[in-house]
Amino acid sequence: MINFNEPVYLEKSMEYVKKAILINKRLNGDGEFTAKCTEWMEQRFGGAKILLTTSCTHGLEMASLLCGIAPGDEVIMPSYTFVSTANAFVLRGAKIKFVDIDPRTMNINADLIEEAITERTRVIVPVHYAGVGCDMDKIMAIARKHHLIVVEDAAQGVMAKYKGKYLGTIGDFGSYSFHETKNYSMGEGGALVINNPAYNERAEILREKGTNRAKFFRGQVDKYTWVDFGDSYLPSELNAAYLWAQLLHADEINDNRMATWNAYHDAFRPLADAGRVELPTIPADCVHNAHMFYLKCRDLEERTALIRHLKANDILAVFHYIPLHSAPAGQRFGRFDGADVYTTAESERLLRLPMYYGLTETDRNKVIAKVLEFYAQ
Repeated sequence: MINFNEPVYLEKSMEYVKKAILINKRLNGDGEFTAKCTEWMEQRFGGAKILLTTSCTHGLEMASLLCGIAPGDEVIMPSYTFVSTANAFVLRGAKIKFVDIDPRTMNINADLIEEAITERTRVIVPVHYAGVGCDMDKIMAIARKHHLIVVEDAAQGVMAKYKGKYLGTIGDFGSYSFHETKNYSMGEGGALVINNPAYNERAEILREKGTNRAKFFRGQVDKYTWVDFGDSYLPSELNAAYLWAQLLHADEINDNRMATWNAYHDAFRPLADAGRVELPTIPADCVHNAHMFYLKCRDLEERTALIRHLKANDILAVFHYIPLHSAPAGQRFGRFDGADVYTTAESERLLRLPMYYGLTETDRNKVIAKVLEFYAQ
């Protein structure tokens, strides 16, 4: 069976995990490997403060708390996203306003955001689908005009860029995912990106259970104490050690995934030219990270048949999100602003093909051959 996803595994990962256990004798957070991962990301992505977290979900929850979200506030985001994007703000009592997507990228349609803004709006959450950047210039201009905060959901966006800037480092906050389904994995984990230094100290306190423990370890206070509300968002050193090996090989992993993405794109270009499928669109301002490769089938019926065909040939291909506004919780905690022209229709056509580091050329070629076989029928 050719799996849809397999988590990254490097030999060095186990070496670093063993070091954390046997040599450093430290399993809790903010040890050697947490520090290494953090420093690597801050240097690579450029200047922002980054805090490793237990998940991208928790990174978004921290951002929501730092934004001061309160009951009755409104938050604008696409409906075509994972539940964590909305949950982070719903937990604080916010009402979600869903905006339609741009069918070319599956990202929020920036031209529709301003129409959804009211006096209650506090935050805009662009979600960089498939590691392809949203129209951040337009989104940031709207946010500044209306004095709103921008929280980038860059769960899928690690290593991708918009106009030369890394995704997650453009808005006020960003959140990365290192879940096992992502390009770089620590099993469960993520990172909060803080692009406004005014939030740095409070973010540290929030992450450290409401204490100023981080300042204590830097020698800035002689003891630490409870200074504000907070929670425990520190990942284990074991998770960080596993991730560290991948960050050292980040470009190699990225190049390997890009080779698969490009092979798919080249192979299916004739199908797209013939109008049989649609391929992902990468805007000229964006550098993507090969997080996923998807095809858009004619309709739901054709997608279902293609999934069945591939599974019969031992290939797992999967659809993606059910739009949040159509879910029971989405109807309870939010509403769709304007017309749902593309969100539902495009979600029913999209099919993701196997994509992971180490996917062999033989397996990749089999996926290509079986997709082409389906459309040759």
